[in-house]
Amino acid sequence: MYTPDLIQPALWAGGIVVLLALLKLANILRYIPNNQVGIVEKLWTFRGSVAEGFIALNGEAGFEPEVLRGGLHLFFPFMYRIHRSDLVTVGQGKIAYVFARDGAPLGASQVLGANDTEDKSDFEDARRFLQAGGQKGPQRKILREGTYAINTTQFAIITDERVYGHALSPQEQSVLDGMQLTISERWGFTPVILAAGHDLVGIVTVHDGPSLPSGEIIAPEVGIDRNNSHTFHNNFQEPERFLKAGGYRGRQLQVIVEGTWYINRLFATVEEVPKTVIPVGNVGVVIFYTGPRTADVSGEQYRHGELVSNGSRGVWKDPLLPGKYAFNTYAGKIEIIPTVNFILKWVRGEVGAMKLDENLSEISLITKDAFEPTLPLSVVMHIDYKKAPMIIQRFGDVKKLVEQTLDPMVSAVFKNIAQKMTLIELLQNRAAVQDESASIMKAKFETYSLDLQEVLIGTPRAAPGDQTIENILIQLRMRQVAREQVETFQEQEKAAIQERTLNEAKATAAAQSALTQSLIQIKVNENEGAATLARAQKDAETRKVTAAAVGEQSRLEGQGEADRVLAVGAANAQATKLSVDAYGGPEFRLAEQNFAKFADALTRINQPLVPQFLMSGGQGQESSNAGLIPTAMLSSMFGQMMPDALERLKAEAPRSTR
Repeated sequence: MYTPDLIQPALWAGGIVVLLALLKLANILRYIPNNQVGIVEKLWTFRGSVAEGFIALNGEAGFEPEVLRGGLHLFFPFMYRIHRSDLVTVGQGKIAYVFARDGAPLGASQVLGANDTEDKSDFEDARRFLQAGGQKGPQRKILREGTYAINTTQFAIITDERVYGHALSPQEQSVLDGMQLTISERWGFTPVILAAGHDLVGIVTVHDGPSLPSGEIIAPEVGIDRNNSHTFHNNFQEPERFLKAGGYRGRQLQVIVEGTWYINRLFATVEEVPKTVIPVGNVGVVIFYTGPRTADVSGEQYRHGELVSNGSRGVWKDPLLPGKYAFNTYAGKIEIIPTVNFILKWVRGEVGAMKLDENLSEISLITKDAFEPTLPLSVVMHIDYKKAPMIIQRFGDVKKLVEQTLDPMVSAVFKNIAQKMTLIELLQNRAAVQDESASIMKAKFETYSLDLQEVLIGTPRAAPGDQTIENILIQLRMRQVAREQVETFQEQEKAAIQERTLNEAKATAAAQSALTQSLIQIKVNENEGAATLARAQKDAETRKVTAAAVGEQSRLEGQGEADRVLAVGAANAQATKLSVDAYGGPEFRLAEQNFAKFADALTRINQPLVPQFLMSGGQGQESSNAGLIPTAMLSSMFGQMMPDALERLKAEAPRSTR
């Protein structure tokens, strides 16, 4: 049972509780922490409700545009409801997106709300934003690092960590969550960072603004003049300036390069692609898909297509030289053309670095003697970098040139040459075939703006399983081996002769001392011989002079003797003539002389004129006269001597009388 002393304190306590409850319900006094803001909602007023939107700008019932900052605030009872919201914090290196719940509606072609004035871009002053005509929906302006006191009923702030917003309904919450997911998929909460070492370039696609004109696929560059602060958008970081400069939505010709770029990903997305690298020894021919249409600059002689000035739509007349280029690969295409010598191999399975010959194979030939070999071939060629655009304009790319033009042309040249030769001639006249094919192909290559450097052919091969060509090659090899053996024997013979010469030289060197001594002795002997010869010559001259004197003396003596004999002979002849005349003629004188001589002869011999013995008998009659000179013999002898003596006398008589 309660006593009166206990009832009164209970009543006081109950009254205090009721008073506190009434004070809370009345929202007369409200404390806002310094890390939060208070969003004021007016519950009732004599001015009625908001006619448009839901932010009460004129004191109507609804959400007030201003927020309450930290501290204790006093309100009229039962008129306001206070919603506390955290301060919006955007971390270092992060981006936050703004979604306006109230404001002017977006235009028919708009994707994002315009923030083209200072008033429309002040998200911390909702009243200013709305009175300036700020638009509802996602905004073009983004929030950078920092802390903001924003009315999250008017503006929902989307960061990578959370969505700052006083959700009005579950449906609206799902919309905000969907925006957060979309931005995350585009990596939109962090800036675009292109590192210097990655050699990347950013291709930008704008999602807001007027659409491209008909026939265009790439939006032209706008707002790139740094000196014009009203239109310079600094690589799409200022959407309003981009649109003021006349930018279009769609893929942009302008690209972004190394650096950090704070780009609203709801306004523009960035695709990172590698830079275009043109290696040394190559040039890049640009085929541009956009830009102005300009006149053809290829000249009247070139009829394979148009070449245009750089920056125009078409094939650029000036190629890009070696280097790295931040080239928009959606706006054009760069064909890499080698300008150094490169090799095309007509050999199956062998592919060059540029893979231009990956579809080439050996050339099938038919020789004059009906062999069907295949010929491996390599062609060294060069492309003048100034003519590279013409090649692209004419053929599209170098690989099409190789496969559709050079391959059939080269095959035809070698087929024509091979059909005029036998297989052995084709094997033996390799150099001639190379020279002939090179002269033919060089002229043909020039018509395609190519410079042929060299033609290199391999050994003709037979089809798999065919040994005919191999047998011929074996015969040729055996023939060559025989020639080499002959040359080897000749060289061995030369070596043997050289060896003999060397041995002689060694022997000469070994006997050099004796040889030197003998040479000296030869010199001495030559000198002594010369001295002896000189003496002999002097002696000979002396004898010659002496002999000449003696000869002259003998000649004079002989001449005197001859004169004497002549005189004596003449006298005798005269005496003889007189004697002959005295005897009555030469016959008598001759007979006298003969008889005188005969008498003299008889006195000189021992044979008696009369035989001392006389032998008789029949058988001895012949021998009885052996010791006697027959009379007939004497008569005959004198008879023969007389005429001869007379003739001599007749011949001598005139001489003796001269």
